[in-house]
Amino acid sequence: MNISAAARPRPRALTVPAVTGVAYALSWVAGLSLGAPSPKLTASGSEIVAAFAGHESVVAVQFALTEGLPAAGLAIVSVLLARAARRDGSGGAARTVGIAGAIAATISLIQFVLGAALSRTTAPGTAHLLFQAGDRLDGAKMLALAVVGAAAAVSGALPRRLRYTGAALAVSIAASGVVYLFLLQSLALLAAPALILLLVFVTGTGIALGRYGR
Repeated sequence: MNISAAARPRPRALTVPAVTGVAYALSWVAGLSLGAPSPKLTASGSEIVAAFAGHESVVAVQFALTEGLPAAGLAIVSVLLARAARRDGSGGAARTVGIAGAIAATISLIQFVLGAALSRTTAPGTAHLLFQAGDRLDGAKMLALAVVGAAAAVSGALPRRLRYTGAALAVSIAASGVVYLFLLQSLALLAAPALILLLVFVTGTGIALGRYGR
C-alpha cells in the first residue's frame, strides 16, 4: 500500500534536539567572542588575578556561556542520543553515552560555579586553586566527551558522517583532555581543533536526532 505524501513524516527544523544543538554552538561562540582574558595553564595566582582585574563581569559571563548553558545542552543531547542508540539496538553504546554525557554535563556545571567564584576572587592563592581546578576538570570533561564520541561512532543511531565526526572527536578531544588534566601549556593549542569538532558533533547530532521529531 502506498503512503501518501501527506502521511509521510516530514523533517522539522524547530525540535528540542535541533534547537539544543544549535544553541550549544551559539552559546560557545558568543562566550569566546567576549574576549575575556585567558591566562596560561601554568599561570601563577598573582598573574591570574592581574589578568582578570577589571574584567570580572566579562569573565563571569564567559563562564556562563561556555560552561553553564552548555552543561544543559550536553545533558539534553546525551540523553536523546542514548535513547536513539537504545532504539537502534545499541544498548551498550546507549549506556556509555548516557553515563559519559552525564559526567561531562555535571563537570561543566561545576566549572561554571568555580568560574563564577574565580571571577570575584582577588586572593592569589584562591585564584590559583580555582583556576587550576577548573582546567583539570576541563581535562576530565574532555575525556568523558571522548567516550561519548567513541560510543556514538560505533552505534547506528547517527548518520555516517556524524559517526566519523564522533570518531575524530574522540581522538582529538582525548589528546586535549590529557593536556588540560596535566596542565601541559606547550600543547594547549590541541584544544582548538577539539573544540571545533565538539561544536560540529553536538550541533549535528541535535539536528539529526530532531530531523523527524522522533
